[in-house]
Amino acid sequence: MNHFVLTLIGNAKSAPIESIHLAKIYRNFATILKTDWLAENEACDIFLKTMLSTTNIAEKARDALSGTKIDTVCTPINGRRKKILISDMDSTIINQECIDELGDAVGLGSEIKEITASLVRGEVSVADAMRKRLAMLKGMEYHLLESVYNKRISLKPGAQTLVQTMRHHGAFCTLVSGGFTFFTRRIAERIGFHHHQGNELVFEGGKLTGKIPEPLLGRSAKLNTLTSLCAEKGLQPSDVLAVGDGANDIEMIKGAGLGVAFHNSNSLKKYANACINHGDLTALLYIQGFRKSEFVLS
Repeated sequence: MNHFVLTLIGNAKSAPIESIHLAKIYRNFATILKTDWLAENEACDIFLKTMLSTTNIAEKARDALSGTKIDTVCTPINGRRKKILISDMDSTIINQECIDELGDAVGLGSEIKEITASLVRGEVSVADAMRKRLAMLKGMEYHLLESVYNKRISLKPGAQTLVQTMRHHGAFCTLVSGGFTFFTRRIAERIGFHHHQGNELVFEGGKLTGKIPEPLLGRSAKLNTLTSLCAEKGLQPSDVLAVGDGANDIEMIKGAGLGVAFHNSNSLKKYANACINHGDLTALLYIQGFRKSEFVLS
């Protein structure tokens, strides 16, 4: 039998983990070794040995806790704390899709959002989606982008705590987006990513040209960033935690030792080895075994 750790993540106020929930887990797993609370009523590690896979353990626990807002993630005991964090930006680190917000600012929100939704579901290529949306934004003035960032863009709960805590404990944190460096640069500086990568918008005379930036950063580029970072730092993909929310993140998620689908539809979940459906981004700390007392709180 193999040894694993099953992590339960709830919310101490709105969805606390209580004895009744632990009892349901105990009834479904006969070989539990011990339970360790990472945060009272909010997150706990359950150590067990079994012949099941990590995916099957998490699914079995999720079924046992059906009807609750408690996330379940199973990982091997060894190597839990990752040395590289690679994160998507739109709808992962921030609440918005930046290009949708740009569309709203010029009265084309619904049309652009429809294309973005198709991209997230994997129904259209990155290049085609970018080409169509940028053409619609041609002529948009630079100052409007500043206004969108200042007035419309907000961080996901737990984003800064995730980055600052992993950074404090020695991890290299990078923000990789199919969106634009206009936004990745500002978000990276705001919450402490070491590095950021995205697509460069093309301006002429202070206005968007509507042209596709070259080279275009898409699915393969995110995986390439993961691979190059590992080579640069002498690490393995098993040392990487990657998190995203859409089909554009599939290759990155598949390539990481711990790939997390965050508040995602089924387009990404089947490729991830961890799914966070309810919790905020601090859940990514709990599944690495961090106690709440170790968090660098923003």
